[in-house]
Amino acid sequence: MKVILLKELQGKGGEGDVIDVNRGFANNFLLTQGYAVKATKGNLKQLEERKKNIAKREEVRIADANALAAKLNDATVTVDAQVGEEGVLFGSVTAPMVAEAIEQQLDIQIDRRRVELGKPIKMVGTYEVPVSLYRDIKGTVTVVVGGGAVVDEESAETVDAFDEALEIAESPADETVEIDGEVSEDGTVEVEVTETEE
Repeated sequence: MKVILLKELQGKGGEGDVIDVNRGFANNFLLTQGYAVKATKGNLKQLEERKKNIAKREEVRIADANALAAKLNDATVTVDAQVGEEGVLFGSVTAPMVAEAIEQQLDIQIDRRRVELGKPIKMVGTYEVPVSLYRDIKGTVTVVVGGGAVVDEESAETVDAFDEALEIAESPADETVEIDGEVSEDGTVEVEVTETEE
């Protein structure tokens, strides 16, 4: 089904582009969410009349995206995370976290879906993260992961114990699981996991 885009659709095109899409995608998303109109004779004629205005807006968008790409290419953001032994993170750094760091540290709003992180980051280090800005224009921001709280071995064992308790509790089993824990005076948590037969 052919439609005329009214605004950018990432990976498909921008305002004024005529694209061919699946009928279900067009009817259930593009048309209802205001991304496109059907490519009827009337709409195509209107598109021809509006092409000059669309071209001017497109020039501005491309110029803005290129300027933003240049800013990101020169920028570095830091994401703090809890770090265990050998630089392995507890948890991981995700695209929304990178988008939030860009907004807070560079005052640039980026849709988290445009941060092309691929797999979440699970190690301390410096990463080059591409950000899709407009059409095929991308910027690459340097993300430094680390610098957060370093988790000592004792705390790491506590985290592991909680993870183990949750894993056992969430997995289907014939046994009933009892999880018991208490906080000692020095602030550490002792966790005891016992399995009891029904």
